[in-house]
Amino acid sequence: MKFTITREALLKPLQLVAGVVERRQTLPVLSNVLLEVQGEKLSLTGTDLEVEMIGRAPLLEAGVDGAVTVPAKKLMDICKSLPDQSTIEISQDEHRVQLQAGRSKFVLSSLPANEFPNVEDIEANASFTLPQAKLRRVIDNTAFAMAQQDVRYYLNGLLLEVTASELRAVATDGHRLATCGVATELSVEGKTQVIVPRKAVLELAKLMTSQEDSVELSLSNNHVRAQVGEYTFTSKLVDGKFPDYERVIPRNGNRTLLADRQALRQVFARTAILSNEKYRGVRLLLDDNNLQVVANNPEQEQAEESIGVEFQGEALEIGFNVSYLQDVLSVLNGDDMKMTLGDANSSAIMEEVEGGDSLYVVMPMRL
Repeated sequence: MKFTITREALLKPLQLVAGVVERRQTLPVLSNVLLEVQGEKLSLTGTDLEVEMIGRAPLLEAGVDGAVTVPAKKLMDICKSLPDQSTIEISQDEHRVQLQAGRSKFVLSSLPANEFPNVEDIEANASFTLPQAKLRRVIDNTAFAMAQQDVRYYLNGLLLEVTASELRAVATDGHRLATCGVATELSVEGKTQVIVPRKAVLELAKLMTSQEDSVELSLSNNHVRAQVGEYTFTSKLVDGKFPDYERVIPRNGNRTLLADRQALRQVFARTAILSNEKYRGVRLLLDDNNLQVVANNPEQEQAEESIGVEFQGEALEIGFNVSYLQDVLSVLNGDDMKMTLGDANSSAIMEEVEGGDSLYVVMPMRL
C-alpha cells in the first residue's frame, strides 16, 4: 500500500475517525485506525466495537491499493504537527508504515488489516433523509440531560422518536428531562423509537456541520447508521425500554414566571459561586413580580440576588440544582423564558415564551 495526500485532506477525516477510538483497549488493534486505498480514494475507519466511523478523502493521484492499521492518536498528532500545505506520503513496509512529509520522516508500528473488526451490515426497518440542521437541533437541545454511567443503562443515551411528521429527541437522567421535536416530512410508517448511546450521540453531532446539506439515517433493531457526505457513522443501540416521558411532564402548574433569559442566567451564575459544590442547590423565592435567588454552602457563606420578573400565582419558595437551570437557559432561544410551577415538591416546566419546539422538566430539591 502506498499513497500521497495533502495534510488538510487527511487531517479532517482523521480527527473525526480518531474521536471514536478508545486509547485504553483490551484489543490492541482497536486503538488503531484502518487505512484502505482504492484508486484515488483513501478510507479511514475507527471503532470501539460499539461505534464505527468511516471517513473518505481524495488522494493527489492513484495510489497502490492495500490496507493496514496504524495507531490513531500517533498518526493524528503527527499530522497536526506538520506545517500547513504539507504533502504526506505514506507507504507500507512489512510490519511498519513509513510517513514522509518534506524533511520529516516517521516510522509507525502497524497491525494487519484482517485483524480489524467489521460492523455487520444492518437491515434497516426505517430509512429517511432530513436536513442536518434539524438533527443537530434536536441533539443540541436535549443531549445535556443524558445520564452518565447510570445503572439504569437505558438513560445513558438519547431517545429518537420518528414519525412521518416529526423527529423528536428525549433525554433524562432521572432528575431532569429535555425534549425537542422538529417538523419533518418522512416516508416512514407508524412510530419508531430507538435509544442511541451517549458516546454515539456526541460523535454524531460533530458530523452535523452544514445548514444546507442532508443526512441519511437508517434504523434497525440493533443499529443506527448515518450517511453524511463522505462519512458513514454506525452505532449499536441501547437495548432497553425508555421511560414514558409524557407521564413525567407535569400538567397541574398554577404559577407562571416570565423572565429575561440572559439576565436570569447571569443571576444564577453569580449565586452559584457560593452554592454547595456537591449539591449545587439554590432557593428561589417568588412573590409580587420579584424573584430572589439564595445560595448557601457548608462554610456558612451566602449569596443573594433579586431580579424583576412577571409572576402570577401565590408566593412560593422552592429549591433547584442550579446547574440544571443553567443548562436549560443556555439552550433556549429567545429573549425571555417561561417557567410553570406547582408547589415546592412539584417539578417545574421551562420553555420558550411562545412554546417553541423544546420543553424541559426539572425536579425540585429539598434544601
